[in-house]
Amino acid sequence: MNPLSEVRAKWGWFVALGVVLLAFGVIAALNLFWATVVSVYYVGIMMIVGGAVHLAHAFQVKAWRETIAWALSAVLYLAAGVLAFVNPVLTSAVLTLLMAAALLVAGVFRIFAAWRVRPERGWGWLMAGGVVTTLAGLVFLLGWPINSLWLLGLFLAFDLAMQGWALIWFGLALRR
Repeated sequence: MNPLSEVRAKWGWFVALGVVLLAFGVIAALNLFWATVVSVYYVGIMMIVGGAVHLAHAFQVKAWRETIAWALSAVLYLAAGVLAFVNPVLTSAVLTLLMAAALLVAGVFRIFAAWRVRPERGWGWLMAGGVVTTLAGLVFLLGWPINSLWLLGLFLAFDLAMQGWALIWFGLALRR
C-alpha cells in the first residue's frame, strides 16, 4: 500500500487531533496565567528529568574531577526544576527575561545577516524578519516582569491553536 494513501485514510484522525489541540488552545487563551503556570511546570519536569539523567551519568564517569562537574551540573538542573514547582511566578519571570534576551540577540543577528547579503534579492524580507524579532524582544523586555505572568501562556495558547488549525486543514485536504 502506498504510504501516502495510508496517511490519506487517516484524515479523520488529523482533524480530530486538530480539534482537540484547538480546544486546548482556546482553554489556555481564556486563562493565560494558568497556561503560564502549566508551561513553567512542563519546563520544571524536563529540568528534573534532565537533572536525574545528569546525576546518573555523573556516577558513570570514572575520573573524580569530572564526576564532581557532572554532579554539580545535575544539582543545578534539579534545583531549577524544583524552583519551577516551588515558585512558578519567579520561574516565569526568569524564562520571560531569557526569552526576551534571546529574541533581541536573534533579531540583531538576523539584521546583521540581512545587511551582509544586501545586494541579493529578498534581503529585505530577512531584514524585516530581524526587525520584527528585535522589536518583539524589546517589547517583552520593556513589559518585564509584569508580562511574565501571561506571556508564556499566550505562546502556549497560540501554539496549540495554530497546530490545531494546521492539523484540521491538513486532514480536510487529505480527505479531498
